Amino acid sequence: MGLSNTPIALLCLFGLTLLRLSFAQDTQQDYLKAHNDARAAVGVGPMTWDDKVAAYARDYANKRIGDCNLVHSGGPYGENIAWGSAGLSGTAAVKMWVDEKANYNYNSNSCAAGKVCGHYTQVVWRNSVRLGCAKVRCNSGGTFITCNYDPPGNYVGQKPY
Repeated sequence: MGLSNTPIALLCLFGLTLLRLSFAQDTQQDYLKAHNDARAAVGVGPMTWDDKVAAYARDYANKRIGDCNLVHSGGPYGENIAWGSAGLSGTAAVKMWVDEKANYNYNSNSCAAGKVCGHYTQVVWRNSVRLGCAKVRCNSGGTFITCNYDPPGNYVGQKPY
């Protein structure tokens, strides 16, 4: 290989490295760690990955490829969904949900006025012990991520932990 090919080879290597990094935060272990770190912070036990729940998440994510709309599946599991215009990672989606902790008041078991916190409370819901997540690139170029929880959480009148 001559010197004239070196920049192309480096560019290809760089491109492959970026491709690998873009998937680096979308593994089962990444989703679990992001969830379980948030749960441990409030004294809630860890979740485990469940292939049945993950299959449901994957099937539903695949249905969103055409429009990438943030529409809940209405299925039997608890569910958090996220959309990003760029390559949103699974761990970044979980971080968005967990960041709602600032909007949650444990004593009153409510969200701050005009704020959302139900994604966070689902992440830390003590009885939700099985997790399955999926990510797809939508036809629009956006990213759709869903995580499903078994059993579901966010029951009115009950605290998450």
